[in-house]
Amino acid sequence: MLTFFNEQHGQLRPRHELVQGHAVPGHDTPDRIDAILAELGRRGLGRIVTPHGVPLMSLERVHAPRYLHFLRHAWSEWAAQSPDHAQRDAFASQWPVRTLRADIEPEDLGARLGLYSIDTTTPLTAGTWVAAKTGADCAVNAAHALRVGERGSFALTRPPGHHAGADFFGGGCYLNNAALAAQHLLDDGLQRVAVLDVDYHHGSGTQGIFYDRADVLCLSIHAEPRQVYPFYSGHADETGDRAGHGYNVNLPLPARTTAQAWFTALETACVRLSMYRPEALVVALGANTFQGEAHGGFGLGGGDFLRLGERLAWLNLPTCFVFEGGSALRELGTNVVNVLEGFETAL
Repeated sequence: MLTFFNEQHGQLRPRHELVQGHAVPGHDTPDRIDAILAELGRRGLGRIVTPHGVPLMSLERVHAPRYLHFLRHAWSEWAAQSPDHAQRDAFASQWPVRTLRADIEPEDLGARLGLYSIDTTTPLTAGTWVAAKTGADCAVNAAHALRVGERGSFALTRPPGHHAGADFFGGGCYLNNAALAAQHLLDDGLQRVAVLDVDYHHGSGTQGIFYDRADVLCLSIHAEPRQVYPFYSGHADETGDRAGHGYNVNLPLPARTTAQAWFTALETACVRLSMYRPEALVVALGANTFQGEAHGGFGLGGGDFLRLGERLAWLNLPTCFVFEGGSALRELGTNVVNVLEGFETAL
């Protein structure tokens, strides 16, 4: 397993999130990655390398140019507005929903924050762009590794990516790493790619990016969206649009779903995936399905993550894993690396 590690992930250190009117500590902390890195080193699962930087043009294959321009420059503009802004994270205060226009970019920074964001749990910080861009580098490099002979690769990075849309950030995500990996595989010559999202939360951004396309099959196993973030997507009747009709598969599960029921959903996803016959697979790997997870949790135990990796290996596809959610639990590193080891040793 070749791992691409985002050495710049620590640049992103949110001071807080705004939840129901309260400022609470941000849960996307650097020790999430540290736990996985330490476990990878302990088991000696494969080489850990730094990614080559990819050009902005590669990101524009998934994300709108004006959004990328905003993300690159927003912090500098925020910090220049007031001396005390450098000590405060940036949040939006307005959003263009429903009948309000989103096609014209406002000049006001606060309004632009609302144009490009979907919640108050995802602040912009001094290190947002560096951490997110290097994470995108990891994902694209991991995808490219499959094209030069690797059977499996892993993008170890934060912030996560699967809630980021073509032109917005949210859910702790700024650039959609899984979507960038899938798009790179297509740009590098493949005709059909699948994205399987096994995070506790629906891969809303990934779904939106590929929703009207047939060259990427998106499958997501996640918690019931009427009860859990992102709330407004992830229902079973969202099956794709136009050319993409039938190429989006959501498998929402109720809270406290058992491991047995979760693996039944996984088998449904694997059968649909095999029918599609993709040439490569991108796995949005969230470990917040663990039964002791603070920000999610189904009934999966440590051994179930090993079993997950084994089942994915039997698909017999070049596979790129991209890290998504999972709190800084003592078990996080073990669970994530269990997936990778299960995949590596099954065949």
